[in-house]
Amino acid sequence: MQILLTGCAGFIGSQLAQRLLSLGYSVVGLDAIDETLYSAALHRQQLAPLLNQPNFRFVEGDILSMELLSALTKEASAVIHLAALAGVRPSLSQAARYLRCNVEGTQNVLHACQQHGVRRIVFASSSSVYGAHSAVPFREDDAAVRPASPYAASKRAGELICSAHADLYGASIAALRFFTVYGPQQRPEMAIASFAARILRGEPVTLHGSGDSARDYTYIDDIIDGTVAALHRTSDSQLGFRAYNLGGERTATLRELVSLLESSLGRSAQVQWRPDQPGDVPITWASLDRSRHELGYAPKVDLPQGIARYCAWLTAPRPTA
Repeated sequence: MQILLTGCAGFIGSQLAQRLLSLGYSVVGLDAIDETLYSAALHRQQLAPLLNQPNFRFVEGDILSMELLSALTKEASAVIHLAALAGVRPSLSQAARYLRCNVEGTQNVLHACQQHGVRRIVFASSSSVYGAHSAVPFREDDAAVRPASPYAASKRAGELICSAHADLYGASIAALRFFTVYGPQQRPEMAIASFAARILRGEPVTLHGSGDSARDYTYIDDIIDGTVAALHRTSDSQLGFRAYNLGGERTATLRELVSLLESSLGRSAQVQWRPDQPGDVPITWASLDRSRHELGYAPKVDLPQGIARYCAWLTAPRPTA
């Protein structure tokens, strides 16, 4: 079975590709190597272990190219669509660019699937679709009509066009709402990676608000498990469109997160306090009732374990060139 995986050179995409290959799938990976959040060199570093594997083919290109997507989808049995411009804060100043990539790009992927009869689709959404006004824990049947940033709005729009596509063309689409994914190789601007690096360098860690904002942090291995389970779920031709939360089912405040990092790194953080930032929400928290029942999803790595693993990876000796 051949899978088209968009966003294959990212934090989640590169590790998902490895898992799919280990399960015997053939993977065609597409990535634009976008440098909005981090360098092309880091993308290529994440991609490198995949390039010498016989069942993997990498294509550098953009989901805004309909011609390219059509050519790559022709041989696919399923599509896992992770490619997107990520990050709440950059989307505030680049709203039009985010909407074009994340909404038009997703529509392009769906159109290519329609052209070639690909009916099994997994779409990477985000917990940000719930915004600041949803009841907690967040449930997939929430209306999710008040996203707090252009990025969040683009992901909710992506879900809606996936839903329309499933109804129109009989596709089985699993939309995965990822909750604050972290672990080895995570994006350097994300809180855990940024805080850990600053603590190790003895630089100040900037916390916004009171430190009581809370997130449902999800370890990368659990996210990969859930995504593979969702791929299997799309074999059900009656699935239609279905959203699933993939989270850790626990919350931790910013203060608690910094404390865990201090403990795992054996160093104290120098904290600088700043006001709340636009686009931030006070809490994310996943209800896993649907994911547990329909995907068999059960996160295995809690935050203390995950932070310890991440810090061990971060501080391990690296081979020198």
